[in-house]
Amino acid sequence: MNHFHFINGKFTRGHSTETIAVDNPATEQVIATVPRGTDQDVDDAVQAAKAAFASWKRVSASERAEMLHEASQKMRRHKHEIIELLTREEGKPLPENEEEVVWTYSTFDYYAELGRHSRGRVIPSTEDGVLNMVIKEPYGVVGCIVPWNYPLLLLAWKVAPALAAGNTVVIKPSEMTPLTALQLCELAFDHFPPGVINVVTGDGTTGEALVRHPEVPMIAFTGSLSTGQKIASIAAPMMKKLHFELGGKDAFVIADDADPELAARAVAYAGLINAGQVCTSTERVYVPQALAGRFIEDLVDLVSSLNLGDGMDPNTDIGPMIGTRYRQKVVDHIADAKAKGARVLIGGNIPNRKGYFHEPTVLVDVNHSMKIMTEETFGPAIPVMTYTDFDEAIRLANDSIYGLGACLFTSDAKKARRFFEEVKAGTIWINDPLTDNYAGPFGGMKYTGGGRELGEEGLDEFRETKHVHWDIEARPKSWWLPYHK
Repeated sequence: MNHFHFINGKFTRGHSTETIAVDNPATEQVIATVPRGTDQDVDDAVQAAKAAFASWKRVSASERAEMLHEASQKMRRHKHEIIELLTREEGKPLPENEEEVVWTYSTFDYYAELGRHSRGRVIPSTEDGVLNMVIKEPYGVVGCIVPWNYPLLLLAWKVAPALAAGNTVVIKPSEMTPLTALQLCELAFDHFPPGVINVVTGDGTTGEALVRHPEVPMIAFTGSLSTGQKIASIAAPMMKKLHFELGGKDAFVIADDADPELAARAVAYAGLINAGQVCTSTERVYVPQALAGRFIEDLVDLVSSLNLGDGMDPNTDIGPMIGTRYRQKVVDHIADAKAKGARVLIGGNIPNRKGYFHEPTVLVDVNHSMKIMTEETFGPAIPVMTYTDFDEAIRLANDSIYGLGACLFTSDAKKARRFFEEVKAGTIWINDPLTDNYAGPFGGMKYTGGGRELGEEGLDEFRETKHVHWDIEARPKSWWLPYHK
């Protein structure tokens, strides 16, 4: 496959003279190199997207829908080779990546139909002979900066609604996982008009060039809070539309009526899927003191049964982390917690093997003075804290600058209602963590950012609203005359 930029319908090395190595996180072996995109490469992609936008915005919603469906069908045909490459460059076990690929092509199908049927509307007029309409218009060129943890899913959540709305896109994938984005250009996007979809590979400097470009009116970004803040500071003088999802520190509250064994299974899943490298990972658990002993015992038993290994091995339950920098953050958070009195019940170490692995870890005796309870860890570590009553549990769940998601396990409808009414988070899961719905808007509150993906809200993020007031007969109005006559 091609390992170059994809600009104006062609693969090209562009102006890049430097390359970036892409390695397999399970083996640390380099599997490819890609160009480090320059400012000129970004400008070439933006100009191609801008030129394509002039005609793409006039393509009917039905024609755009058919092209999105065709992209989905091509992904389905090449499903297994996409899954394999995704596993090699990102590390998740094959079953998890199969789920990601299915979500990816299904998102294109979902927005194909939503875009086909979602139009403007006529609104009641204040007088006869006047037509009032609300029109939804695309922004133009959208810069899509995609993270490494779900490099196809989060690409689809941006690109599919952007295209359905009539925008063109310039995608900057993570430098750690650029290969599957390029693979889609080769296998699934080749039928789009040149310039509608562009990919420029590179690192943070490449992404910054995309943000700074004056002819990119919208940036859609998923990533860290610090990078989001930098993007916001660059984009603010140009009044760009910003669509952010900036991570989380999701709480999982177990009510006193919950089944501790079932709750332990849910926590192990929500905390360790993709080695804990999910924006909505369970990163802090609150359990009532009366259930703590049984719950923790069940959780440790479950974690001890999981197999750590290469994602290509069908026996693997947990794959590697993406790289040493991210693994070191987990190490630092665990060390900080232990220094402040936390105990590690299982895991807590880096295994002696090739690859960026970290043992799945359960900690107890934690509190909110510790980084592992307040900062995004983004790794396979589950800290468990006890609470005395439900009021305290809600207070602890809200004690975070982030507000992406939160989960509650309970059979008490009153507790469930209190939780979803009082906890400040964009998604609330009750008894079913980390489950998404194509029609359910996904996004955060507080420092997580206010953008939404999926659902009608996810389409509207990529459209501007215009009100048209039209006096069809162009009749003179009394107030057109000078007031003194």
